[in-house]
Amino acid sequence: MPTQDQARVADELTTVIAQLQRRLRTASASAQGALTPSQVSVLGRIGSEGPATTAALARAEIVRPQSMRMTLAALEERGLVARSPHPTDGRQVVFSLTEAGVRLRGTGRRARRGWLAEAIGTQLSTEDQRRLTEALGILQRLVKA
Repeated sequence: MPTQDQARVADELTTVIAQLQRRLRTASASAQGALTPSQVSVLGRIGSEGPATTAALARAEIVRPQSMRMTLAALEERGLVARSPHPTDGRQVVFSLTEAGVRLRGTGRRARRGWLAEAIGTQLSTEDQRRLTEALGILQRLVKA
């Protein structure tokens, strides 16, 4: 059972992470046009994990397959993803990023990275930057727990 201090830290960490995610989303919003957060997430997942079926993407994003079909249809309409036959199951299709999807994904990533790097450089002291670097290892261990 977590202690009161552990529960407080968990609450504060959850809040800070959500705020950071919103700031990063804002930084990349203009770079990625009018994409919804779900569309950005699917582009990122396909870009990092490779081509995937609608069902696999729905499971990974924890949404209904019908919702994922709508997200993929919107991305396909914008020319950001393309469908191709599944290599082993003729009943399915897989979606992959188009060149435009790859470019757009990179633009958003550069915008987020740029904002965060500048904030770290201008808002944090050298000592804070060192401590943040140390905290990354701790956070990475939490993710793997």
